[in-house]
Amino acid sequence: MPPQKGFTLVELMTTLVITTTLISVAVPNFNSLYDHYRADSSIRTILQALQLARNSAISYGVRVTTCPVVDNRCSKDWTIGLTVFTDSGEPNTIDAEDVILLKTSPFYQHDFVTYNRSSVRFLPDGLASGTNGTLKYCPTSIKSESSKAVIINQSGRVRFSKAKVIECT
Repeated sequence: MPPQKGFTLVELMTTLVITTTLISVAVPNFNSLYDHYRADSSIRTILQALQLARNSAISYGVRVTTCPVVDNRCSKDWTIGLTVFTDSGEPNTIDAEDVILLKTSPFYQHDFVTYNRSSVRFLPDGLASGTNGTLKYCPTSIKSESSKAVIINQSGRVRFSKAKVIECT
């Protein structure tokens, strides 16, 4: 009978222990990488929605509002996603004459999205009068190192924050 080729049980167990150790070291790094990319993608979606709102307000000559919407009214739960709509009737409410321009998907359920107001409103001249602030996105925790933010100023300019430490408090 010729000798059989293959691995012994000791060789297989050693390989399994080494593989398990390497995976347990690598998984936390993948999670932080995933958090970073998710935060980057989400903050870009927010920036683009705000830029669309401002451009639409100027183009259509009407007030345009961006906010999370529940029952056709602006909510303070920014994690449910953003809705951009013309806001010619009652402020912060989708009335019969208003038109929804964009609706984003909800953000990841374990992330935090905060803003100091319930909506961002752009006037027909492009100003964000009375709605300036910082909209923050924090993946997984309110003090994540991967947190990102966009700043909206009174003149309607929307830009990425350059702050090194961003907390969603």
